[in-house]
Amino acid sequence: MPRLPKLTVEREDSEAKVALRSYIDRVSGDPSHSYRVILIATLILTLFGLVMVFSASTIMDLSADKNPYLSFLKPAAIVVFAVILMFMLSRLRIRALFIFGWVLYALALLMQLVVLFTPLGTEVNGNRNWLDIGIGFQIQPSEPLKLGLALVLAYLISRPGFDITSLKQVMLYIALPSAAAIATVGGGGDLGTVLIFIAMVATVLFVFGAPKKWFFFGSAALIMVLTAAIVSSPSRRRRVASFLPGGEVDPLGADLQSIRAQYGLGTGGLTGIGPGASRQKWNYLPEAHTDFILAILGEEFGLVGTLLVIGLFVLLGYGLVTLIKRSRSLAAQIAVTGISAWIIVQALVNIAVVIGLIPVLGIPLPLLSSGGSAMISTLMALGVALAFARAVPGAQLSLRRGSLFSKSVAATVSGENK
Repeated sequence: MPRLPKLTVEREDSEAKVALRSYIDRVSGDPSHSYRVILIATLILTLFGLVMVFSASTIMDLSADKNPYLSFLKPAAIVVFAVILMFMLSRLRIRALFIFGWVLYALALLMQLVVLFTPLGTEVNGNRNWLDIGIGFQIQPSEPLKLGLALVLAYLISRPGFDITSLKQVMLYIALPSAAAIATVGGGGDLGTVLIFIAMVATVLFVFGAPKKWFFFGSAALIMVLTAAIVSSPSRRRRVASFLPGGEVDPLGADLQSIRAQYGLGTGGLTGIGPGASRQKWNYLPEAHTDFILAILGEEFGLVGTLLVIGLFVLLGYGLVTLIKRSRSLAAQIAVTGISAWIIVQALVNIAVVIGLIPVLGIPLPLLSSGGSAMISTLMALGVALAFARAVPGAQLSLRRGSLFSKSVAATVSGENK
């Protein structure tokens, strides 16, 4: 029996769909697209974080006989200062950014040594990684050290003649500055931050063509180091033991934060119990305003609010990835890769801790958690990314015109590409 011919029906898209597709194409083709995406996602996350810090820290301030409105002025001032720094860095030229990176790396490394070997170093929750500068302020040098290392590695790797497949060159130009940063941070006992540094370096090596066999041996070495770090610390042993299947649950000790965080997320349901109405922040959940702020957010704004924040991090990651693809500068690509790994991996780790997928590591959620050093350093890093985004051909002209890839901008970019 002969087969009937296949019928194909061509459907014309509606005018609305055509217009939407055309708009998306114009937006994604705009030279300033990466700049706009990164900036918008950053500002919304920062504003949302400021609101959540106020909500999560209110009861803590009242318990300490402090006026929560006056206490809120400090994180608000830090955010304003950090945003100003971000915009200042976004205006710097590429050469100036790498000079800034070397200075920042050296200064942060020096401060980390001061923390370890002088009385100015302060221990918090078992980690000696804070520098007490008086007047009620503490600096965590490991935060600006992340940005300094990302810029230093970008400068060294992008030098003419560097071969990322050469073990000798990698040991000299990548392993040496990285090991200095990791050793000084690890010396203070901050295992979570050490893992972020390792993620930054490993991502840069992987993306820019290091031999795959290095990652096999590196992973084996990392597992051994982590095992030693866990075994040598009673608190880490308790957290890991209670997390593993069959482990004894300790609801008032090692598992307190994880259990309370999941109570908060579960209570929030789909839409949350309302802004400011969290129950877990009534001193039930330790570090609610820092490492576990996502639990308070989920309780007050529900699954919808949590997914919105996760979506904003996805948008930020998308903006950073598109910037890496569009940038003509190898140094810029490497620096943004390091910054992206830092922010996105740290966000993923924090989210995984809050929802109970991994043991507690004490890592804050970028742009949302309370913490002056982390907020300033993260916004500085995104300011550097914005500076690289402004250096994309045609981006500055597009930003000055305030338009989405106008014909004149397209002609300019076309001329630059010839």
